[in-house]
Amino acid sequence: MSTPTTSPTNRPAPSTAQSVWLVAEREIGSKLRSKAFVISTAILFVIALAGVIWGGFTARDTSGIPVAVTPDATSQVQGIEGIDITDAADRAAAEDLIRDGKVDAAIVGDSSSPIGYALVAESSAPTTLLLLLAKTPPVELLEPDETGGALRYLVAIGFGAVFLLAASLFGGTIAQSVVEEKQTRVVEILISAVPTRALLAGKVIGNTILAMAQILGLAAIAVIGLSVTGQAALLQGLGGPIAWFAVFFFFGFILLASLFAAAAAMVSRQEDIGSTTTPLTFLVMAPYFLVIFFNDNPLVVGIMSYVPFSAPVGMPLRLFLGDAQWWEPLLSLVILIVTCVAAILLGAKIYENSLLRMGGRVKLAEALRG
Repeated sequence: MSTPTTSPTNRPAPSTAQSVWLVAEREIGSKLRSKAFVISTAILFVIALAGVIWGGFTARDTSGIPVAVTPDATSQVQGIEGIDITDAADRAAAEDLIRDGKVDAAIVGDSSSPIGYALVAESSAPTTLLLLLAKTPPVELLEPDETGGALRYLVAIGFGAVFLLAASLFGGTIAQSVVEEKQTRVVEILISAVPTRALLAGKVIGNTILAMAQILGLAAIAVIGLSVTGQAALLQGLGGPIAWFAVFFFFGFILLASLFAAAAAMVSRQEDIGSTTTPLTFLVMAPYFLVIFFNDNPLVVGIMSYVPFSAPVGMPLRLFLGDAQWWEPLLSLVILIVTCVAAILLGAKIYENSLLRMGGRVKLAEALRG
């Protein structure tokens, strides 16, 4: 009859779940004890709060959004706060007011529209105005602007920057931690106490908890900042996309964290980390630069919303713009989760086969073969 494995102190050996949590606690504790991490997080929150409040006060206009309204569309804007109405005799007069810069947009009757009216603007439709309307009308642009509106650009940059900063910061931290443990031979002591895969899982889970804490903190800052500045309509429009961003970020971060840990396990010196993690760094940076250059391109953003590495940025952006059907984020999330599981399995195999191999860089083919 077999007996339970015990440690030298006659305590039962920790289970796999306990081992994972012990490693996760170690990762979280080491970060929270780091003054550099705490200070950088505080600075990030302060900058984010200042940016949201500044943007909210800048966007807010106490006189309301100047809008021309034709007689056949007057009933559509009755009782709506936040707009400054200018009466226009007909559509032609409303378009003249837009071109003269006297109003930002016009609401005109449109028999071909399913809701009976349309919104006319010069180069881009004011997003805040669209959020104020009970139903989103068809948008007609007199002089379409290929660069898109400022709000679209800011939202795209916001999602892209948060994903880039969090993923690159914690991904780099995981990689440095793995190599440091190999270089100092601490890993040999660790894996004598916990399984190799439990060590990997603990690192990923611990850093995921910290990263999600930052994301939720930034989301809370956005809610507070927009509430303080009276941007209720914008907050309502951003609420859903921010929630989806948090969900997509969770799985996207686990995917990247697993790959960063596996890539770092293939080298034994800090100066060699870049040789294996550079491709992953490009995958983290790609969504940020794509939303900068192509945030107004529906085709590129649509593709981004389904590619696992860029879905945490692309899909929330499409949801904010109203370009995604209800089922699209669910399909994209399924693709991301499947890819995440595959990355965990791949990363665990590479990590397990490379962790104790010292000296030169382990080639990927060797790491996969074991």
